[in-house]
Amino acid sequence: MINSRPRGRPLLRTSYAQDLALLDTPAKRWWTAALLVLAFALPFLLTDDLLQLLAVGCVAAIGAIGLGLVTGYAGQVSLGHAFFLGIGAYTAAALSGDPDGRVIGFGVTDIALWLPAAGLVAALAGVLVAPLATRLRGLYLAIVTLGLVFIGQHVFNEWSALTGGAGVGRPAATLEFLGRPLAVTDGLGTRDQKLFWLMLVLLVVFAVAARNLARSRIGRAFTAIRDRDIAAGVIGVNLPRYKTLAFAVSSFYAGCAGALLYTVTGFFDPGSFSLLLSVQYIAMVLIGGAGTISGAVAGAFFITLLPRLTREMQAWVPFISTQPNEVPNVFQVETILYGVLIIVFLIFEPRGLFGLWVRARAYWKAWPFSY
Repeated sequence: MINSRPRGRPLLRTSYAQDLALLDTPAKRWWTAALLVLAFALPFLLTDDLLQLLAVGCVAAIGAIGLGLVTGYAGQVSLGHAFFLGIGAYTAAALSGDPDGRVIGFGVTDIALWLPAAGLVAALAGVLVAPLATRLRGLYLAIVTLGLVFIGQHVFNEWSALTGGAGVGRPAATLEFLGRPLAVTDGLGTRDQKLFWLMLVLLVVFAVAARNLARSRIGRAFTAIRDRDIAAGVIGVNLPRYKTLAFAVSSFYAGCAGALLYTVTGFFDPGSFSLLLSVQYIAMVLIGGAGTISGAVAGAFFITLLPRLTREMQAWVPFISTQPNEVPNVFQVETILYGVLIIVFLIFEPRGLFGLWVRARAYWKAWPFSY
C-alpha cells in the first residue's frame, strides 16, 4: 500500500483533504486525543473546588475565543466584552427564571433553549454596535466600546426587575437538559464533576467551530481586514459586512459565555460586569496569544487560575491581606498583575503563551542542533 504522504515529510500535503484536515499530522492527532482523555479524567483525580475553578476556566475560554475572533483575527479593538457577557447572562437568567419570582422569569429551564437564545440576543447587540466599527478603528473604536461597559452597568443597576438591583442580584440560569437537572449530585457524579464535563464539552464544540471559521473564507477576510483594511477593500472584501459579522460572532460567543459563567457559582449581580471583567478578557487574549484559538484557551485558564495563586500570597507575604477593605490586599495584587503581565508579554513575547510554545517546539525539533 502506497502512503499518500512520504515518510519523513509529515508536513508535505499531496491532496486537498490533507490540506483541509484540522489535525493534519499524526502527532497532533495523538496529542489531542491524549489531552482530551486526560481532561475528561480530571474529575476522578481532582477535588470539587478545583473542578469548579476549571469549569469557570472552560467558560472563560469560550468568551476569550470570541474576543480573539474580533480582536486577534479581525483586528477590531473591543473593550466592551463585559457588556455582551452581561447581556448573555441576563438573557439566560430571565428565560430560565421562576415566573413567580421577584425578578423577570419565563421558566424555560432547558439549556438547549436558553443558551443559543442568550448568544443570539448578544449577537444582535453586536450587530447594532458594528456600524461604529465600519467608521472607527484603533483607539477611537476602543473608546466607543469602552463606553458600552458603563452604559451596560447603568442599565443593569437601574433595571432591577431584570437584574435584581445593585448589591442584590439574581440567581443564574438553571441547568437542565431534556427535563433532567444537571447541576445536582446523583449517580452520574457530583455537581462539580458534571458541570466540568458539560463546560469542557461546550468548550471543545466552540473551539472547533472557531477554528474552522478562522480557516474559512470568512476567516481569511477577517485576517485581510486586520492586516490592512484598505487593501482588503481594494481586492474585494466587503468591509462593512465582515466587520459586522466579526462583532456578531464575537458577541454570540460572549453571550453564551456570560450565560454559562455564573451557573457554576449560581448567583450574580450588576457589579459582576465591570470594566475589570473586560480587562481580564483582554489579558486572556494578549497573554495567551492574539490571533490563535489555542492561545485564547491557554490565556483563559492562566487568568482564571491566577487568583488561586494570589490567594496563597499571604503565607509568604504577610502584609498582603485577604480582606477587600484592607490595603494592600490580594484583589489589588491581581489587578496589578493583569497590567504587568500584559505589558511584559507585549514587550518580550507579543505572541503570548502560544509564542512560547512555538519557540519551545522549534527548539526541540532542531535539537541537538538548536541555536
